[in-house]
Amino acid sequence: MATQMDQGALLLKKQLIDLQKTPVDGFSAGLIDDDDLYSWEVMIIGPADTFYEGGFFKAHLLFPKEYPQNPPKMKFISEMWHPNIDKNGDVCISILHDPGEDKWGYERPEERWLPVHTVETIIMSVISMLADPNDESPANVDAGKEWRNDYEGTFRKK
Repeated sequence: MATQMDQGALLLKKQLIDLQKTPVDGFSAGLIDDDDLYSWEVMIIGPADTFYEGGFFKAHLLFPKEYPQNPPKMKFISEMWHPNIDKNGDVCISILHDPGEDKWGYERPEERWLPVHTVETIIMSVISMLADPNDESPANVDAGKEWRNDYEGTFRKK
């Protein structure tokens, strides 16, 4: 009988193989260290028609041993100025929040982590977030304020 850790490792190995066989436009992903299926490095291409267009942004996706029951953490290694990425590079997006009820009532359970999420769905959600941040609850308050007050000056692609 497979343990929970075995299940996570098997799922991550399958996702790695799938992404190698069939790359997805907009990002590449692989292991930081070939001996650790739980630590991934991601390279995101800045989405077209956004402030980030033309950029290449490196991030780490760190999966817990309880994956897929619990979400990974994502941290940009490249410097990022975005309402939903804190000043340390940590990504704040609903699908990476622990599953279940939000104790503050901001998110519905279906917006939070679900075990069906994959590396691909996580990264595609983050790419979408880059283009359309949630400035109502920013992780970087200064970037959130700038997004609301000076969008045309700072974030709009010229």
